[in-house]
Amino acid sequence: MRITHSYIALLILLFSCFHSSLKAQDTNKKITIVLAAIHHQRLDYGAQKLKLALQQVGYVVTIQQNTQAISGNAIFVGLLNDPVIKKALVKRYPDSVKFPGKEGFIINSVNDVTIVAGADNSGALYGCLELAARVKGAHDLAAKLEITDQPEMVLRGTCIGVQKPALLPGRGTYEYPYTPENFPWFYDKALWLRYLDSLAENRMNSLYLWSGHPFASLVKVKEYPYAVEVDDATFKKNEEIYRFLASEADKRGIWLIQGFYNIIVSKPFAEKNNLKTQDRNRHIVPIIADYTRKSIAAFVQKYPNVGLLITLGEAMEGVGQDDIDWFTKTIIPGVKDGLKALGRTDEPPIVLRAHDTDAPEVMKYAKPLYKNLYTEAKYNGEALTTYEPHGPWADLHRKLSSIGTVQIENVHIMANLEPFRYGSADFIQKCVQAMHHIYGANGLHLYPQASYWDWPYTADNTGGQRLLQMDRDWIWYKAWSRYAWNSNRGRDGEITYWAGQLAARYGCNETHGKDILAAYEQSGEIAPELLRRFGITDGNRQTMTLGMLMSQLVNPEKYGLFTLLYNSEGPVGEMMSEYAEKEWKHQPHIGETPVKVIDSVIMQGRKAVEAIDRASAQITKDKAEFGRLKNDIYCYNALANSYAYKAKAALWVLRYKYSDNIADLEKALPELQTSLDYFKQLVNLTKDTYLYANSMQTKQRKIPVGGNDAKMKTWVELLPVYQKELDNFKRNIDSVKSPQAAAKKAIRIALTNGQTVIKTKGIQVYKLSNGQQVFSDTTVVVKNVAAELQNLQAFKLVKADQLKNGSSLSFTNAKPVKVLVGFFNEKDAKYLPEPQLETDASANDYGQADVKIANAIQVEGLPPVNVHTYSFKAGTNTLTLGKGACLILGIVNDDAYIPVYDAGLSNMGNIKDLRWLFN
Repeated sequence: MRITHSYIALLILLFSCFHSSLKAQDTNKKITIVLAAIHHQRLDYGAQKLKLALQQVGYVVTIQQNTQAISGNAIFVGLLNDPVIKKALVKRYPDSVKFPGKEGFIINSVNDVTIVAGADNSGALYGCLELAARVKGAHDLAAKLEITDQPEMVLRGTCIGVQKPALLPGRGTYEYPYTPENFPWFYDKALWLRYLDSLAENRMNSLYLWSGHPFASLVKVKEYPYAVEVDDATFKKNEEIYRFLASEADKRGIWLIQGFYNIIVSKPFAEKNNLKTQDRNRHIVPIIADYTRKSIAAFVQKYPNVGLLITLGEAMEGVGQDDIDWFTKTIIPGVKDGLKALGRTDEPPIVLRAHDTDAPEVMKYAKPLYKNLYTEAKYNGEALTTYEPHGPWADLHRKLSSIGTVQIENVHIMANLEPFRYGSADFIQKCVQAMHHIYGANGLHLYPQASYWDWPYTADNTGGQRLLQMDRDWIWYKAWSRYAWNSNRGRDGEITYWAGQLAARYGCNETHGKDILAAYEQSGEIAPELLRRFGITDGNRQTMTLGMLMSQLVNPEKYGLFTLLYNSEGPVGEMMSEYAEKEWKHQPHIGETPVKVIDSVIMQGRKAVEAIDRASAQITKDKAEFGRLKNDIYCYNALANSYAYKAKAALWVLRYKYSDNIADLEKALPELQTSLDYFKQLVNLTKDTYLYANSMQTKQRKIPVGGNDAKMKTWVELLPVYQKELDNFKRNIDSVKSPQAAAKKAIRIALTNGQTVIKTKGIQVYKLSNGQQVFSDTTVVVKNVAAELQNLQAFKLVKADQLKNGSSLSFTNAKPVKVLVGFFNEKDAKYLPEPQLETDASANDYGQADVKIANAIQVEGLPPVNVHTYSFKAGTNTLTLGKGACLILGIVNDDAYIPVYDAGLSNMGNIKDLRWLFN
């Protein structure tokens, strides 16, 4: 940086004088902020924020870049590599001066002259913001200051989803063009400035925009002019707002990062070329690769300082060679093409998500091609569950952290927290420490605390103007950013800090500020503990605050149990089924048990309510928001008790699995009634205060019940479901007691073949029954089959071809039909995995996500088979499945009744299906 002679002379004069003339004018509280003649806009921004803080406490402030007379105190803002600033600091620290690293700063005040010196432009900005915060806190500029600071994490960022709660008509998941109709907030410059200011205040240095395929809204590709998804007027608006956003972000030291999913193309492009916009089972197509590469090149050429966040999953096959080829032969070359067109050699950063891909393997091939690479993985999946991660998920993070690039931790979705407020500083601090010490990571990518799909609004029902997430959830952003900067802050000091923040916000004393903090921290343990010990998944297909069905608690494996939740995303402990089995067998328990969590959440709910009640009478500011916070604490208490008593009931039912003693079921009944009573409290607390629980309101939401068409998103809607569950349980207990119960067997009605014309040439068929060969190239045969499936016309596939290319079946049907697909119940690359919404957003597009008949078929020498169904409308259709062995068991009419149960055709242990008790 070039420094003018006049600037140097001015510095020397001020650093060597006795300042007697300045002291004489102290009463006027005049102060001058001095910048070098040539400086980055981040220093302008920092100086303006510092000026505002000083003015608010009574100073008369001038910002100047020349040698005109200075009247009053002086603050010099610059860089540590400025020779004069460096010399002055060495003089002020005669023993030694340790200059901070990247984004760090030094603040030094002596004799009315303050130096704010950054290791770089961002460091100088943060130094100004730190000094401004201290001025606000002390209501004056301290006479003497010696501060040196720098961040621990290299990247500290938040994200905004340019997405919506529901799918757009005729479009797939993540497909949302940037238009004023879809996202009016995207064009609101004042809103952007408020948000960017909040990021800068929290010293966040990155902002991720999440989208499926943003390029068709932002760039035009010469070879594919028809691919643009917006009209010319909107395109110009997009160009203008995007440049504005990138520039304003840079002014605040924030790196803008555009995310996109692969492989998704624009709708006009797909229609022109007779393709789907996305198809998980489609391999790389040359025209799609060319279009994507040229789109990326055009984007980099237009916005060279914007980074890219890459998802090689959900809309691709998942782990496989296609991922490596797509990243190394399409994405990276596209970036390089854009740079070449600009004549630049500096590489914009690329962040690779470890989502539904083998990221370490992809990086092995990518690193020789491109240097400025980062990796990213979800911290606790799509939830917040623990600061004690372990198991295979921790192993992946450690592996990514060890390959020589920075690993970023993505605190993602928070499906178990929405919609209630969350502000446990203690839990958050421990999570960031775990990111460093357990995962070895050095970056943070933070999602909104709730309502990600509904940005910028919260789910609160205020009866008028909706609340903004950045306002309501201020403590969420402030806590994560505070500990991303420095996670090693002493607990006592943090209690004092947060008590002060809360006291200032709500107009109470520090004692009651501590009470509010206690309410946040007690309630902040409830959702993580409940999900990690009782949940089905960490994914957003489960809305935990809406509760769970008893059948999901006692037979979670029937609902697509996501095992990482239990083997990685919590402290070592036991599932409900493990606990019940050990109790029955009188075996010792290990770690965190369901009973411990039951007791814990009941206590935490009570303590949280007691703490918030203590503070209530002392609130003098923002009473409306405090009232909403208090209501949320009461909601957490009701939620904790509803879950706890339902879990108690489930443990009695699981005992019945071994005892066959009706008394165990009868003991569950009052616990289930108590659970429902607490859920009714939750209904009353939320019916007028919340618009919804879950912000993702599509058919991907499955737990506790399906969320199709934005239904079943409130507690009022779920209450009849839980009431019916209780009524059914009472009735089924009575039926078990009846004399006929022991002899009674459910009548199983065999399914019949639907009317279809098979279009796939050469495919063999067979009658599904014992002794039938299931693959045309192996000799394995059916050993046993559920009664419903007997004699269906099944399709004999070539197993070797399934492993290499996947499976497909084309047919024409005059009426809607279901295709029955059998998945081998074992996690192995040779078997097609069952649909999993955690990694495949399209995994319920055909209603295929749930197991219909578990353990329905035994095949000689192979794992048991679970049956899923794929629904198709009338017409000519193709079922396309990924790589791996599976069975296509038949086609039935769409209205055919298929019972949901476990046929028990397995060699596994006690897999007794208890769901019937609640149906």
